[in-house]
Amino acid sequence: MQIWVDADACPNVIKEVLFRAADRVGIMVTLVANQPLKTPPSPFIRSLQVHAGFDVADNEIVRRVESGDLVITADIPLAAEVLEKGGVALNPRGERYSPATIRERLTMRDFMDTLRASGVQTGGPPTLNQKDRQQFANELDKWLQQRPKN
Repeated sequence: MQIWVDADACPNVIKEVLFRAADRVGIMVTLVANQPLKTPPSPFIRSLQVHAGFDVADNEIVRRVESGDLVITADIPLAAEVLEKGGVALNPRGERYSPATIRERLTMRDFMDTLRASGVQTGGPPTLNQKDRQQFANELDKWLQQRPKN
């Protein structure tokens, strides 16, 4: 099992949490992005640069993810595909997506896209705060503790 990160939009503070966890428990963390990324020197942390383009990084993650892997993403369609492949999806605010909630999240995303396309200003998500970071760290720790040990 390993952790995949949809890294183009992942906040740096969340990447730092992941880097510390990778070294602490010895789990591979792969950041996937369409731009070069700096990663700390570690045998457990790597970056994978893909070509620029719509959903190229997402498609690469879906292609590589295996059942039980964890994917860090705020992208709802990517999270849905990860769940379909038996993976676990967690957003940077610490919300763990589930088969029970993903359909609702996809519907809301599509609704908001329709509003934006019609000219309605919907604004973006609020800034990541300390509570969000703590929630993310807690959910990450839960997943790390629940995964099978080699």
